[in-house]
Amino acid sequence: MTTVPSYLKNKSNLSKNFFISTYGCQMNVNDSERMACLLEMAGWNPSPTVEMSDLILINSCSIREKPVHKVRSEIGRYKQLKQKKPYLKIGVAGCVAQQERSKLLKQIPLLDFVLGTDAIDELPQVLLQLEHGKKIASIKQEPKKPYHVQTLIGKPGISTFVNISKGCDNFCSFCVVPFTRGRERSRPLSQLIKDINSLVQRGVKEVTLLGQNVNSYRSPCGADFAKLLENLAIKTDIQRIRFTTSHPKDFNEELVETMQKYRSKIMDFIHLPVQSGNTNILKKMNRGYSREEYIEKANMILKKMPGSVLSTDLIVGFPGETEEAFEDSLSLLDEVPYESIFSFKYSARPFTKARSFNNQVPEQIKSQRLSKLQKKHEKIAFLLAKKYEKAFLEVLVEKKDKKTGLFMGRSTQNKLVYFKGKNTDIGKIMPIRIDKVNICTFYGEKYDKNYKKEKEMD
Repeated sequence: MTTVPSYLKNKSNLSKNFFISTYGCQMNVNDSERMACLLEMAGWNPSPTVEMSDLILINSCSIREKPVHKVRSEIGRYKQLKQKKPYLKIGVAGCVAQQERSKLLKQIPLLDFVLGTDAIDELPQVLLQLEHGKKIASIKQEPKKPYHVQTLIGKPGISTFVNISKGCDNFCSFCVVPFTRGRERSRPLSQLIKDINSLVQRGVKEVTLLGQNVNSYRSPCGADFAKLLENLAIKTDIQRIRFTTSHPKDFNEELVETMQKYRSKIMDFIHLPVQSGNTNILKKMNRGYSREEYIEKANMILKKMPGSVLSTDLIVGFPGETEEAFEDSLSLLDEVPYESIFSFKYSARPFTKARSFNNQVPEQIKSQRLSKLQKKHEKIAFLLAKKYEKAFLEVLVEKKDKKTGLFMGRSTQNKLVYFKGKNTDIGKIMPIRIDKVNICTFYGEKYDKNYKKEKEMD
């Protein structure tokens, strides 16, 4: 039986409501789902608004500077709410918590606790400890401890995330992840097979395998990422498998051949972050490959998996990036047919080597370069999207969109597709003929298995 904290005993209904605000990557989204599940198991109820909550938990991201400022700003907005509800508890979890540790408690008086990335499962115990009126910083990293967890999701839905590893050993000079998520650890292969089969029994049709660098996965039994994909394709009943994020240096031919062999289950969308198109900048970033090696690898993937789709990450304004180096990033868009990109201005992060590099690029130049890069890719992406007009895409239907009244899902190529349908379509993989394309979203019409137009549409 869950003990009701004393700070709630003055409430007539003894309710315990929580609200989680999430910033950052899919890993953080997955962590928020885990914390929500832990709270519900301890007797807490999710709340749709902060005003109705007894606990506000901010799951933070520190990959760039702006999300850190957002966390501080968000907590500041709760000052009046905290005054009205003295029993309200506010916590920060995630990478900012791991990075700043107990300093956050000193810097932000409204804050009651911080929870590091390796301390998520201690959340219910931390809340009980708050009864004694002390502020708590639960921070730890256990790099040698085996990574054994079960996926905890209250309502997993049609598609969900599954962590296969955590941490990173690459130490890219711009990235704070090794310092906030720790060294790389992988979950056992047998555990992942059991975990995903359990999710299938709960109605999950698609999983996205998560890790800071998924393709450096190594099970304690010795299985690498290619073997993991093969085993999940053969030994589970999951219909679709996606993954993110991969590192180009670890993307070998064996992995691509495995993906091609089990393409009926493993989706043909690959996120392959390049970060820069200039070899000298890549070396300063400690990425482990040159421009030419990256292009060769991208071509290998497209050759061995015909019709597969690539996306990437690009950073502009890295220290020492000259106009010539930036032009190499621009020209890379002509060399590799990225159907989508995620582009950012370089942001100096604590603990990273690049923070101390000379030749930091002025903010105004970063903004100009980012705008130029994005405008060029918009033109390319629209032309690449046009090839899908009148094509049939296999779409896993996820839900009905409340705003448009249309049903929506994703194709094997990770395209978001909207169409007229019915509630019984949810959870099914359906052929959709694409009639209209935008860069990010497609609109189409539902067809039966023989690609014959249905006469009646709801």
